[in-house]
Amino acid sequence: MNGNQKNLTLSFVYFTLSTAITWWFIKVCPLYISREQMLLSCGVAGGKWGIQLIAGFFLLKEKKWEFFRRIGFTCLMGSVVLIPYCAGRLFFKFSAGNFFLFSIMIAVILMIPMYFFSVKKCGISIKWWFGWLFCLATAISLQLTAVFHVI
Repeated sequence: MNGNQKNLTLSFVYFTLSTAITWWFIKVCPLYISREQMLLSCGVAGGKWGIQLIAGFFLLKEKKWEFFRRIGFTCLMGSVVLIPYCAGRLFFKFSAGNFFLFSIMIAVILMIPMYFFSVKKCGISIKWWFGWLFCLATAISLQLTAVFHVI
């Protein structure tokens, strides 16, 4: 398997596992009241990554596959942080809203520098990181407004 095939395979595995973990997180959280709300939340969460993948596919030449692998790993690590909440809901049925928010905050705090270092290690413009931060801020705003109607 050449380097590009390996990067493509790993990025697929990382994003697939991340999507499964994120869906599990959404599924066990009692704050979601309908399947439509769950799907919207998952779509918003995944949208920021989808935008980066589409942009990378068209704008990054030879570095796109490494970039996809690196941000896929970042995405996966952000999702892995959500597993303790999922397990706690599944096995202990606790409904601590603070733990839900704390899990999301830790995931975001972890992913911000990881994404930055992914960009740096690929040797691409820091504008990619700023673009992802913009997508992240937009996704958070959409979660608070369109999904949870908090704002």
